[in-house]
Amino acid sequence: MQTIYIDILIVLNIYVNFFLLRTAAGLTHSPLKNLRCAAASFYGSLYSLLILAPELPPVIAVIIRLFAAFTITAAAFGFHGRQRLIINTGAFFAANFILAGLMYAVYPTLLAGRVHFNNSYFYIDFSLMILVVTTVALYAVVYAARYFLDRFSPQTGSYRVLIHYKNRVVDLAGLADTGNSLVDFFSGAPVIVCDSENFPEMADLVPDKLPRGVRVIPCRTVSGAGLMPVFKPDEVLIINGVSGQRKPVDAVIGLGSSSGKAVFNPVLLKY
Repeated sequence: MQTIYIDILIVLNIYVNFFLLRTAAGLTHSPLKNLRCAAASFYGSLYSLLILAPELPPVIAVIIRLFAAFTITAAAFGFHGRQRLIINTGAFFAANFILAGLMYAVYPTLLAGRVHFNNSYFYIDFSLMILVVTTVALYAVVYAARYFLDRFSPQTGSYRVLIHYKNRVVDLAGLADTGNSLVDFFSGAPVIVCDSENFPEMADLVPDKLPRGVRVIPCRTVSGAGLMPVFKPDEVLIINGVSGQRKPVDAVIGLGSSSGKAVFNPVLLKY
């Protein structure tokens, strides 16, 4: 009988849950703060203790797994409506399936005799190197898929963009524009371009004396190349003008000239 160490079991599942939630956030372009991700990962790791329980009937195990997935994603991403919860949970499951496939691929040669499954949870008497390589491979597979998915089916329509920043809300008409391919090189988040006049506290920025939380990224416009100040808002919501659907997105705000609109890449509308 394989010995299971509870401390390794908990740490393993916190690590795995953290990367699965990060992967789900990347798939759906959903904002995810590190503290919430860590807290949700710890909460999710507690379900792994079911591996120590007697084997449950398959239906009960599935119900518990579904409840765990929905509550973990709700804890990580917050509740922004039933549809958004289902989408985030679906992305979380997709990341789980990809990781399970990768684990199965290396199981016969590298993990034989070191993996224990019960009640849909697993325990690995793991090599840290194998775990790191597997999660890096997961990231590579998912972000490659995300890259190719983002190249197709651009969406257009009527939108509004709500930007929460320092206890106030800036409400702007949104423009989905595939020409805005700006990405913040530091966080990897897409840039939503807004007029600098919408943020008076950002007026008269000097590149070598930027306030805390503001940085510059290189950009190119029809008038030439330059630097654009960007900052991370507290929250960004894109609202569909027809359906009223509200989608929180992981994006930074870039200060430039946008004719009074919030110009964003349509990839933020996907999923």
